[in-house]
Amino acid sequence: MDRCIVLVDAGYLLGAAASLLAGEPSRSRITVDHAALIQGLRERAESDTERPLLRIYWFDGAPDRVPQPEHRRLRVMPRVTVRLGALTRSDGRWAQKGVDAAMHAELTELARNRACSDVVLVTGDGDLLPGMMAAKEHGVAVHLWAVQAADGDYNQSEDLVAEADERRVLDRAWIVKAVRAKDLGGVCAPPPVPRPEIAAILSAPLPDSSLAPAGERSEEEPEHAPAAAGSENGTQERVPAPKGVPTPKDLAALRAPGAQPPAQHPASATLRWSSDKGWVDRPVAEPADAASMPTLAQLTTAEQRWADREEDITTVGGDPYEVGQVFARRWMGRLGEQIQLQKLSGMYPRVPHRIDGELLRYAARFGLLAHKDDQIDEHDRYAIRAGFWREVDVRTAAEHAPAGE
Repeated sequence: MDRCIVLVDAGYLLGAAASLLAGEPSRSRITVDHAALIQGLRERAESDTERPLLRIYWFDGAPDRVPQPEHRRLRVMPRVTVRLGALTRSDGRWAQKGVDAAMHAELTELARNRACSDVVLVTGDGDLLPGMMAAKEHGVAVHLWAVQAADGDYNQSEDLVAEADERRVLDRAWIVKAVRAKDLGGVCAPPPVPRPEIAAILSAPLPDSSLAPAGERSEEEPEHAPAAAGSENGTQERVPAPKGVPTPKDLAALRAPGAQPPAQHPASATLRWSSDKGWVDRPVAEPADAASMPTLAQLTTAEQRWADREEDITTVGGDPYEVGQVFARRWMGRLGEQIQLQKLSGMYPRVPHRIDGELLRYAARFGLLAHKDDQIDEHDRYAIRAGFWREVDVRTAAEHAPAGE
């Protein structure tokens, strides 16, 4: 077949790009425009091989092989197929498992079935050498692409370089069209207009025990989840929670007639709202208006559920901030009485429990809220809620804008 196929080792491509632009191979140091990157790969492949593109295979690792937001964005793009290996942590470092084997299998199968005349490999791992040799034996021309090395040395196996039919280097000028180094002072998915209340929640001090009340675990954390502490070698160790942190039963007892509160906690200490951090000094019960608010599930028809799922699979990338926006947009769009929206705005920054729990369960579909190093990612949870409130702000501001604006 007179067409080309591109096989991309994402760990190599993005790790080398991070080294080139940010000085270290951590992919967390870069921001990637995946649409621009795929388009650049396609144009370069068709130009170099003088063949039309059949498909781009994107090989990457993911915890438990669960697609991450970037994988969700990629796999719905035209002519892109995502293959995931495992991502495991050992000695404080993340390592891909099964990615090289998957690339080798795909390369040899494509060549054996004569699915293409040219294969472009974006990788540096010498483990692909047997697959490259097998592809050549089946009459496939192998093009090897490298990413410009940050220190001027090779970042590819010399055996791969020697065996390739053609070799090209993706230099800095090509890389920066789709990849840029992150600003070290930035935060994940910041709202367009930062709200000081969210920052206040994130920076609120914890009690002396440096732990949250056990009541927070009801929606987001298993009751048995232990605290994590740093050990001498930098890894996380599981340690038991210190005594003195009140349970929901303890806090309920504080409000019993004649009960004497423990000296270490104020008499007004209550269970935290799910959007709070630290101790709060307010009644445990939610406002009456919160209980009357319908959930998204109650507002959604069977047809809408199907459409929502279709949108989740095909267009929602899964960024925490984006997930909060999508949920809020659906919920507000299906409200029959806009008075409910006004009530919700008055509760800022605390999302009512029922809606908040539903929001977090929705986020879990995208692989968010997963355990990372034995801790639930708190930053993602606050980014989800920030996105939710930002969408509420946009809607309420539009409704109160003067006519004609």
